[in-house]
Amino acid sequence: MKEQRTPQRDAYSLILEAIDVGDYKPGDRLVENELAERFGVSRTPIREALQRLETQSLLTRDGRSLIVASLDHNQMAELYAVRAELEGLAAQLAARHATDEEMRVLRDMVEEDRALINDPNALAQANRRFHRQIHLASHNRFLVQQLNLLHQSMALMATTSLAAEGRSIKALEEHDAIVRAIETRDEKAARDKLKSHISKAFVTRLKLDSGV
Repeated sequence: MKEQRTPQRDAYSLILEAIDVGDYKPGDRLVENELAERFGVSRTPIREALQRLETQSLLTRDGRSLIVASLDHNQMAELYAVRAELEGLAAQLAARHATDEEMRVLRDMVEEDRALINDPNALAQANRRFHRQIHLASHNRFLVQQLNLLHQSMALMATTSLAAEGRSIKALEEHDAIVRAIETRDEKAARDKLKSHISKAFVTRLKLDSGV
């Protein structure tokens, strides 16, 4: 069944989003003609999009096939280390620059996401929107660009840390603390709480991967 495609969406964005939401998981093979049929575009833009994703290391070769890449332990540790620093900086800048309206949106997100506690996949999508809002509230376009690239690589993780027992509730508590720091313009607290949030998510993911 073909998906509806809006004129503004290109093949690259469509494939990237499909990976991000888990339609294609690490190890899945991507086939040009199947993608062209799914998204209702010709094979040429699909081929170009696949080449771009391979260049960005989001896809890798398995013989002659392209598959969604996966992250080994070291790569995941490196990714979380960089993420903690950049996300922390975004929270610090958000505490400095966020408008009243942006803080209201963050507060509403925290309150609305409480209804998703028992739905890890929906909460994972809401979590991405929450972090994206903090990025935008930093009012630093270069930081936002780097965080966008970083979060593309986050899509290579097969599961969400929010699936771990009890993690959803704790994550929302951490989100609430981050927003309170931003609301009170406490830059250090916003940075520290965001970095701690990422660290706890990493610990949870390590436990999930090790079967603990």
